[in-house]
Amino acid sequence: MNILIIEDEGIAADRLTQLLQSTTNSPTIIAHLDSVKTAIKWFQTNPAPDLAFCDIQLADGLSFEIFEQVDVFCPIIFTTAYDQYAIQAFKVNSIDYLLKPMMEEDLRQAMTKFEKYKQPTQSIDTSALMQMLQRDHSNYKERFVIKVGEHLKSVMTEDTEVFYSENKATYLLTKTNSKFIIDFTLDQIQDLIDPKAFFRINRKYLIHINSIKDIISYSSSRLKLELLHFNTDDLIVSRERVAQFKEWLDR
Repeated sequence: MNILIIEDEGIAADRLTQLLQSTTNSPTIIAHLDSVKTAIKWFQTNPAPDLAFCDIQLADGLSFEIFEQVDVFCPIIFTTAYDQYAIQAFKVNSIDYLLKPMMEEDLRQAMTKFEKYKQPTQSIDTSALMQMLQRDHSNYKERFVIKVGEHLKSVMTEDTEVFYSENKATYLLTKTNSKFIIDFTLDQIQDLIDPKAFFRINRKYLIHINSIKDIISYSSSRLKLELLHFNTDDLIVSRERVAQFKEWLDR
């Protein structure tokens, strides 16, 4: 299978290549392009690949500019850091989309879908996705309403240092070291907040990027974190998430 990767982040491209090699039968990465300009030139001078992975935001513009300037007759799987609920409303004639940081199981499902529906892609309507990218991101949850005794308190999401689960409950710790119990699971919270600001380092902790005080190499290729206020021995970036974590930090 000849695969084209259009991605301007080297770590993300390497991660995708590694995942493809572990999930796909004999993939051949025929080219790695990092800009709208080079992608347009490539499609003008090369036959269509079997499949293309295309990041939405490239160094010199949005990748949809590629499809506006040249005819692309191959299936596309978009990669993006945008909220999954927002992008679901703006699906185009593509095989699928993958959210960053990319997970192996998501790629497996996308490749299964590609094999099932393998066919040349027709014209790609990018206008709806362009509108989605140009709007603000008010769809992310900006605050959590918390019950404190008989009172209600509003805590801004951006003021949160870490969300964590403990003894079957979920807690929010603020940057001023105030702790509150909240009526959400970590899975639910992860779907509601900005993935550029928060990262799920393991099944118990969802941290804000600005809360990280130190990152320490740990056993078995893992990473241990120290936060500004909240510290415990199990603030460990799990082995399978280390690559995505590094990509998230570098984004």
